[in-house]
Amino acid sequence: MPKQPSQPMSRNLSRARLIESDDDVRAGIRALRRKCEAVRRMHDVVGDPPLRRYTADFEALARIVVGQQLSIASAGAIWGRVAALGPVTAQAMLKHKPERLAAAGLSGGKIRTLQALSSAVAQDGLDFAELVQLGDEAVRERLVQIHGIGPWTADIFVMFAIGRADAWASGDLALQVAAGRVFGLEAKPTAAELTEIAERWRPWRGVAARLLWAHYAYKPGAEKVSPV
Repeated sequence: MPKQPSQPMSRNLSRARLIESDDDVRAGIRALRRKCEAVRRMHDVVGDPPLRRYTADFEALARIVVGQQLSIASAGAIWGRVAALGPVTAQAMLKHKPERLAAAGLSGGKIRTLQALSSAVAQDGLDFAELVQLGDEAVRERLVQIHGIGPWTADIFVMFAIGRADAWASGDLALQVAAGRVFGLEAKPTAAELTEIAERWRPWRGVAARLLWAHYAYKPGAEKVSPV
């Protein structure tokens, strides 16, 4: 894949709010509680949600890929085995044979995605320092060009690695289920419906997402699905 030209920073991106600490999460909760009764109910049940913040680099994106559609326990175990293979860099990943990655617990699809991501960095010039300067949609568009990386993975990277406070992942199943429960819907909302619901939480949708994930995990009988 040829290197994509850097896209200009959006006019308001330099002022984009970031979630970098627990204090930022609490600031978002305070703002959301003042205007949303559903947030107040969730927060009263689950308390402050975890920060979940990673450095915006290759390792973070690789970790998100590894954790796709897995429980927290499974994602953590497999990631631990992958990390034990050595430094998690694009160059190192390209040297691993698929059989070695499979032995760590990775599926064939995730191995191919990690290889494609590694090639995008090592051969095609994907630069994370440049990536974090782009607007959310530009980051999304750049990442989904890589084989195996879809909108969900890109959205989670924007939320937990770049740390944008208003990041959102409308395609996340746990968020859809949690929102359906919180608002008493007969069925979980679609991605489009969830996007519309989340408009009330701007500019703190990333904090609302953390609360929804915490509320989803809190429900008795629900498996704790890792967003990362």
